[in-house]
Amino acid sequence: MAGSPTDPIRQDDGTRPHKQPDVEEFGGKIPEVEGEIVSDQERRNLSRGLAQRHVQMIAIAGAIGTGLFLGLGGSIATAGPLGALLGYAFIGLIVCCMQFALGEVAALMPVTGSFVRHAEIFGDPALSFAIGWNVVYGAFMGVPSEISAAVVLIQYWTDINSAVWVTVLIVVSAVVAISFIRVYGEIEFYFSLLKILLVIFVVILGLVIDLGGVPGRQRLGFHYWKEPFVEYIAKGDWGKFLGFWSVMTNAVYSFSGVESLAVAAAETQNPRRNIPKACKRVFARITIFYLAAVLVVGMLVPANDSRLQSDSGTASQSPFVIAASDAGIKAVPSLINAVCLTAAWSASNQSILAGTRTLYGLALKGHAPKIFLRTTKWGVPYMCAALQIAFSFLAYMCVSNSAYTVFNWLLDLCSAGVLISWITVTWVHIRLMQAMKVQGISTAELPWHNRITRYSSWFAFISCIIILLTGGFTVFTKGNWDSATFVSAYIDIPLVLCLYGGYKVIYRTKTVRLEDIPLRQALEEARTDPENVPLEKARGLKRFNILWG
Repeated sequence: MAGSPTDPIRQDDGTRPHKQPDVEEFGGKIPEVEGEIVSDQERRNLSRGLAQRHVQMIAIAGAIGTGLFLGLGGSIATAGPLGALLGYAFIGLIVCCMQFALGEVAALMPVTGSFVRHAEIFGDPALSFAIGWNVVYGAFMGVPSEISAAVVLIQYWTDINSAVWVTVLIVVSAVVAISFIRVYGEIEFYFSLLKILLVIFVVILGLVIDLGGVPGRQRLGFHYWKEPFVEYIAKGDWGKFLGFWSVMTNAVYSFSGVESLAVAAAETQNPRRNIPKACKRVFARITIFYLAAVLVVGMLVPANDSRLQSDSGTASQSPFVIAASDAGIKAVPSLINAVCLTAAWSASNQSILAGTRTLYGLALKGHAPKIFLRTTKWGVPYMCAALQIAFSFLAYMCVSNSAYTVFNWLLDLCSAGVLISWITVTWVHIRLMQAMKVQGISTAELPWHNRITRYSSWFAFISCIIILLTGGFTVFTKGNWDSATFVSAYIDIPLVLCLYGGYKVIYRTKTVRLEDIPLRQALEEARTDPENVPLEKARGLKRFNILWG
């Protein structure tokens, strides 16, 4: 798979090829200029095309997806209105803690691949290898998955052969994949804006319906909160707790992707300032969007409504659509379906970004063949993109029912990957705090730090492990064994352990001692980074813009 030692790599001026440094085919190391953490190679070959507003909106794009518009109904049905609200609030708190941890480490070391590269610096090359390929696999499978979901949404309006729409979406995705990074940023910016506007619209519409603002409809208030919890599997308080806990998996899926905003750190303008700022605003967005949406849905639709359990994959299963249809408002289903379609394609684009940049980061450290270091003259790792687009052809399996079943099994292999990524992010931050203490370095020297993170990272770390281990708890209850659910919940754990153990045995790697983590070097690079300048403070009404500024 490897290219020749003279593979063309873009120069600073983007016009002339230069000789690529020698590297072992797999598992070797690429020499970096003076051992820099942010390598000279990624500085030269990647383009800083993501502005502050792009990074802000990528964070929103990861937090708002089809899970919010379509998935809330299932959570209400299994946990009740209050159980679902508490479940999403709990995962939202974990995500906020994880994002703060990610922001602190990314501000110190804004490298391509983000926490995958951080895992090697703060832990072990074997861990970086295992987590990196797990992220790459999940992202590669995510593209055909989202394309398949988009096709289902399109079929809400038309019965044209699904293969036609798969072809169209693959071509469009390929164009985005090889385009200048700023093109991706602009697409995500406007898609995220659409999502924000739709959330605001459905929340306001829900309140109008709930408060009796629709002619012929009586005021509902908190009528459906008479039974705030729903018993699930068991009876009594234990059954209500299981209903609450069952929401965790849906909520994690809804928030999946928020960690990808730092994956393209080397392609972000002033990443040491912009990435932490984006991470900080996740808390406000989660509070405003998800909790408001869950609260309103719980007020509009009863938990025992059979329509909430629909698996159509289109807007018809959205609790907002159910409420609007009952109120006689007919335009809402198509509107929500259209925005869900953009959300699915946005998620596909985000998987492309995460997959290609993580693979590029693995190649930089010798954990992947060096052919994946090739970039276009405008700074896009085109060989990484080519491999990812090749995987997107798996979306054609949705045309055949039997093939689609196989595809779903392949997708199940990476379903727990999100939690494993979050565990890695928080563990890396914990190692950062421990290393700073051992080396006698004050946290005041970090480019960005919040004193609560030394505690919040432990909370998120332990919580994610518990959720990962209990994600398939239903299969262990009497009469509920299901092989597909078991595979979906747990197969990723032994896969990552095998990758980690295999690499460690073959290359005999060791965990980096806390004393040897290059914090002084990283701090010096941050101090001498010409882009590391304070961002302009918001003035006037802009100070209150916590949504997309």
